[in-house]
Amino acid sequence: MSIAIRDVREHELDSVLALNNAAGPAILPLESARLRQLFDSAEYFRVAERDGALAGFLLGFGSQSGHDSQNFAWFRARHPDFFYIDRVVVASRRRGGGVGRALYADVQSYAELRYPQLACEVFLEHGADHALLFHGSFGFREVGQNVMSGAEGPGHDVRAAMLMKALCSYPWVHATYGDALPDVAWLQRPRARRLAALATGTDA
Repeated sequence: MSIAIRDVREHELDSVLALNNAAGPAILPLESARLRQLFDSAEYFRVAERDGALAGFLLGFGSQSGHDSQNFAWFRARHPDFFYIDRVVVASRRRGGGVGRALYADVQSYAELRYPQLACEVFLEHGADHALLFHGSFGFREVGQNVMSGAEGPGHDVRAAMLMKALCSYPWVHATYGDALPDVAWLQRPRARRLAALATGTDA
């Protein structure tokens, strides 16, 4: 069956948490309170669904957000305008089946209308070759490295390759529409849709 990408729903947070914490050492673990905070604040938080079950998720933040990630702060100190992929997770049984590529295609289609660059990191301590090759195939390049202090507990620092990709559609979109994109449903920000669903009780 095809892969469906859609906004995360509030009642799915426990399933998202389980996916995140089963992902292995390449993804930092989360507690439920932290995931709820991310749900409330992330600009983009979408899931991949396949065969009626969650197959993965991706969440991200614009550069002007108040996100408190160490790696986000590294990018923000060096680049004025970008969209940051905080984490992407694919269920182990779905890896290699195109779920990660579908999520990246979706987030790029969102970001390139609003930001000139896409940013993310890959941890280098946990067999990073596959992840680096995956990102390289999407046009990301390394722009530096960052050491996250205490990322996996006190005294355990983690080195990350910091990656960026120029979004070629952004200059034309920005020159044509500025900061006022057309008011059509498919251009609404995912966070705005989540808040509207919560306010109206339509979160199924």
